[in-house]
Amino acid sequence: MERTASVNADPVHPSDRNGYCTQWRNWTGFWLLGLCNNFAYVVMLSAAHDILKKQESGNTTASASATLALDFQGGNSSNSSRYDCNPVSTAAVLLADILPTLVIKLSAPFVIHKLPYGFRVLFCAAMAATSFLLVSFSSAVWMSILGVIFASISSGLGELSFLSLTVFFSRDVLGGWGSGTGGAGVGGALLYSGLTQVGLSPQITLLIMLVVPFTMLISYFLLLVPPLSLPQWKIRETEYAAVDSDERQQLLDGSEEEQDKSTPEERPLGPLTFTEKLHIIKGLLGFVFPLGLVYFAEYFINQGMMELLYFPNFFLSHAEQYRWYQTLYQVGVLVSRSSLCCVKIRKLWALSSLQVVNAVLLLFAVRYQFLPNAWLVFTIVLYEGLLGGAAYVNTFYFISKETEDRQREFAMAAASVGDSLGIALAGLAAFPVHRYFCSL
Repeated sequence: MERTASVNADPVHPSDRNGYCTQWRNWTGFWLLGLCNNFAYVVMLSAAHDILKKQESGNTTASASATLALDFQGGNSSNSSRYDCNPVSTAAVLLADILPTLVIKLSAPFVIHKLPYGFRVLFCAAMAATSFLLVSFSSAVWMSILGVIFASISSGLGELSFLSLTVFFSRDVLGGWGSGTGGAGVGGALLYSGLTQVGLSPQITLLIMLVVPFTMLISYFLLLVPPLSLPQWKIRETEYAAVDSDERQQLLDGSEEEQDKSTPEERPLGPLTFTEKLHIIKGLLGFVFPLGLVYFAEYFINQGMMELLYFPNFFLSHAEQYRWYQTLYQVGVLVSRSSLCCVKIRKLWALSSLQVVNAVLLLFAVRYQFLPNAWLVFTIVLYEGLLGGAAYVNTFYFISKETEDRQREFAMAAASVGDSLGIALAGLAAFPVHRYFCSL
């Protein structure tokens, strides 16, 4: 039987049936973890905007946008720009939501190994629940903003923790995680919109959403079948980040020397040093740069271009056009993040290059208005989401596959900064673009 050297392997099971059941439970568990981890992040954007609008203007709260970046076009104030501009770019809310996540992803990988996974999951669930409660009961602007920050902290810490967690399981759980995060974008925003559309207030809707962090706890503590090597409640004392089940079995059988000729003295012992972590990060740049470029290009489109791609003679209003742009983008992300079981793409630079082409095309389309109608933009946006989702899930799949066993857990966490960094830079770049076009 061929022996795999990957860390990503489920424990040995007494029968194929039990093994299949465990595999299914773990895949489903990671799907739910991906859904729950990004759910608060998505919903908080819409909910915080609704409540902020009510607090600042005293007007009736508008129906929430089925988008990740919110409907800033509804009830747009009059302006002289041919783009029907909103006074504030949607990039403002994007930056407020992504910066806490970015700070966590830049710093946490160096110290997070000191906190066992059980405590991390409890903390993420608590932050998500707190964000729902804060925004639901907020009586001031700062409380709503704080709620958004807590949601961002939960999502950022959860993403790097759950990506690291995948190294203790079969590699196919990455497909479950990716699909779940894609589903959060569509399901979270549509569920919030649906509940508010039928007459529930944003406050009541957010209280209903408290089921999400509870589901995260159920998925992690009851649904997953963790291996013995998982550091659940105490810091791991073994020499590797995780131990392959096949290798562990060989140790018990006394046959390790036949599979690995190195002596214990030749193997690196203990946790990774700071120098080793820097060396790993250097090796990850070939993954992080393409991922960051993909997300820079697509969020430059989403937060810099979409609100300006307005077709006055189309049957949908400006708000409805923007809403469908964002919804179709999320559908594309969901489809491609769920595609790992069908297709794997190693050429990550090709995906980022195609995304940059999309951004340049739509930039010129905004400036010269040569696109005939919104239908063509709908197609481009769906394609944009497919590229972004494919880049995300394939990046972490190949990091998991190509990184050495001892380095894999840290590598998965450290590489998660790529998308957040690209999104933050896109938010900054979108401001001058918005200002320039709205001045025309």
